[in-house]
Amino acid sequence: MATKWPKPAEGSWTQHYPDLGTGPIPFRDSISPEFYALERETIFKRAWLNVSRVEETPEAGSYITRQVEAAGASLLLVKAHDGTVRAYHNLCRRRGHTVVPADFRATELRSTGHELECAHCGWRYGLDGTLRFLPDADRFAGLDTADYGLIPVHCDVWAGFVFVNFDREPRQSLREFLGPMITALDDYPFDKLTERYDWVAHNNSNWKIFADAFQEYYHVPSLHTQQVPPEVRDPNAGFTCGHFQLDGPHRLVSTAGTRRWLLAPEYMYPIERATQSGLVGPWRTPDIGELPMHGLNPGNIEPWGITNFQIFPNLEILIYGGWYLLYRYWPTSHNTHRYEAFTYFHPARTVRERIEHEVAAVVLKEFALQDAGMLGGTQAALEYDVIDDYPLNDQEILVRHLHKMAVDWVETYQHELTPAGA
Repeated sequence: MATKWPKPAEGSWTQHYPDLGTGPIPFRDSISPEFYALERETIFKRAWLNVSRVEETPEAGSYITRQVEAAGASLLLVKAHDGTVRAYHNLCRRRGHTVVPADFRATELRSTGHELECAHCGWRYGLDGTLRFLPDADRFAGLDTADYGLIPVHCDVWAGFVFVNFDREPRQSLREFLGPMITALDDYPFDKLTERYDWVAHNNSNWKIFADAFQEYYHVPSLHTQQVPPEVRDPNAGFTCGHFQLDGPHRLVSTAGTRRWLLAPEYMYPIERATQSGLVGPWRTPDIGELPMHGLNPGNIEPWGITNFQIFPNLEILIYGGWYLLYRYWPTSHNTHRYEAFTYFHPARTVRERIEHEVAAVVLKEFALQDAGMLGGTQAALEYDVIDDYPLNDQEILVRHLHKMAVDWVETYQHELTPAGA
């Protein structure tokens, strides 16, 4: 989309946020095992991390598991009797066995009723984490069960998104961490969009390298050539986003959207014409109520199409008209990560709507995996470490910001470890 949008008064987005600098940047933060070890300590063990939505544990006793390799943790997320979602380390206090088998996807809801039982030794824990029963209790004479409950992890919920924090004492509440740009979505009806499609990809790249692909649309005309049929494809097409915004460690990009249904038939694939759905989602979506457009479209882009909210460190919420995408990037080493993607729609009311949703989910998966297919080569090339200065244009300001935030958090951590006067 070649539409040109007004620049900030300073003349460019990078000048609008001068603390980011304007020169080329290195990507050594994405190829260094030593830097990744520091990221684990200072980012993934200190930041609030989204691990689920409340719909995944709907009733008291329902639970799911989550693996957070960057924090060295296996988690149990449990719906307690008081209606809260609680997080515990998935470790039995007897010998450290997992209380329940860990499923890193955990897409299937599991329910315990009132207790969690270790499959190895039979110790049973209440939904509040307390140790309720141990076989042959007389063999543990004098053991105070109050001291041997499940180990809790800080857990809080915003807008139905469940977050955890592994720090001994979080430096900010979840709401303080998210800040006003993200919490401007408080009134968005996420709870009405509960029909979910998901997929997982294991990638041979640093987690930030894939995140970069969704922080700029400069690459779209070159990489995603299937966006329009070849007969009408414009090789000189460009794509300019209308609005960028930063708030603390978080970012957003907002852009106009093509109304596919207004295009001439030759600009659409047959599947789009037949199902009236595709890359921009279903052409028609149910009324989900009044939307907080001041938060959804802070740049007043018209016609508004999508806003991508990027919550540091590894969460993206991409909101379209009447539905949304969710991405998470979970590091598994300095040069590998697990990419989790979800599409959320209003529950289908007809067979046709269900087909529209499935078509949109499949098309979006194809486009995301086109990005993923480049990652191994990108990582390998970066690891040659022969270039130290990669230029970024004004449309790549969010790439610049993410890498600066990672470096800033690591440097802050190192400063805290340095004795005064050293």
